[in-house]
Amino acid sequence: MNPSVKKSLHEGAFIPAHPLAITGDKELDEKSQRALTRYYIDSGVGGLAVGVHTTQFEIRDPRFNLYQRVLKLAVEEMKGAGVPDSFIKVAGICGPADQAAEEAEFSRDAGYDLGLLSMGGLQDHTEEQLLDRTKRVADIIPVFGFYLQPAVGGRILSYEFWEAFARIPNVHAIKLAPFDRYLTAEVVRAVCRSGREEEIALYTGNDDNIVNDLLTNYKFNVNGEVKEKGIAGGLLGHWSVWTKRAVELFHEIKQLEPDDCVPPSMLTLAQEITDANGAFFDAKNGFKGSIAGINQVLAAQGLMKGRWCLADKEELSPGQLDEIDRVRRAYPHLHDDDFVEENLAKWLGS
Repeated sequence: MNPSVKKSLHEGAFIPAHPLAITGDKELDEKSQRALTRYYIDSGVGGLAVGVHTTQFEIRDPRFNLYQRVLKLAVEEMKGAGVPDSFIKVAGICGPADQAAEEAEFSRDAGYDLGLLSMGGLQDHTEEQLLDRTKRVADIIPVFGFYLQPAVGGRILSYEFWEAFARIPNVHAIKLAPFDRYLTAEVVRAVCRSGREEEIALYTGNDDNIVNDLLTNYKFNVNGEVKEKGIAGGLLGHWSVWTKRAVELFHEIKQLEPDDCVPPSMLTLAQEITDANGAFFDAKNGFKGSIAGINQVLAAQGLMKGRWCLADKEELSPGQLDEIDRVRRAYPHLHDDDFVEENLAKWLGS
């Protein structure tokens, strides 16, 4: 791995999960797609994850065949913007071993630094098969593990799985997104017991607990030695909206030292962000409208032409639009409407 990328990864980076901009006819809206990438870069993000859940898994469907095209567009924009060497480029990788290996090879050759390896949709695989699949991908590209919540296609994996996963040499990071405090702590403990805790960066994907995850330092007794491990940064679908302000808040959190008292206002902020996420992700309806919700926020700002998704089933739930409007009114200090309005014409310009 590029040493500057590795350094940035371990120091803790802000990485949004890049959405997909399409037309009402389910064709790629290239102008809006490029504008989104420019928006994130100008917001000050430390990296981008493309081809992941928020980008819609259906981009791999032969009917649309957008996986390679979307990943290439993002790299073109990153190069055009002159992002620093430390900018972390993450490619989403999923599917059975053969598909995952093919996606890993393409992503590596396209210039991505790590592959975010999803376990979603592999309910028929044993944990041993998932580990073998990980080793195969790790032979191709550095791996960013991904604990995906069951509500959106993930599965609960054992403590033993995660300890074995962490011991795979080319695993460099794990995104913790089970939306469960117990399971999150279990993965951190597994990493601390793997012997590779200094080599693996932990990232929150728990969109329901972003601030608290970033503030938490874990301690575990491992064979008589106390090992500490914090969550360095985030790779989040939530961070694909209101991104400029979220970057600023992320840096405020990162400035706090481990022994600092956490200001009560920070805990209030944590609750406000979780409330906003509940609206965007449609938490009360089992996250059915999560992708459409993210797209709705971006469309309202003009960064997309509409909230369309490749899968017809991906749509806002009844009442979700009202919830999104509610949190926008309730938390004006969390959105970046002014920033988007000032720069939208530039981002859409070519």
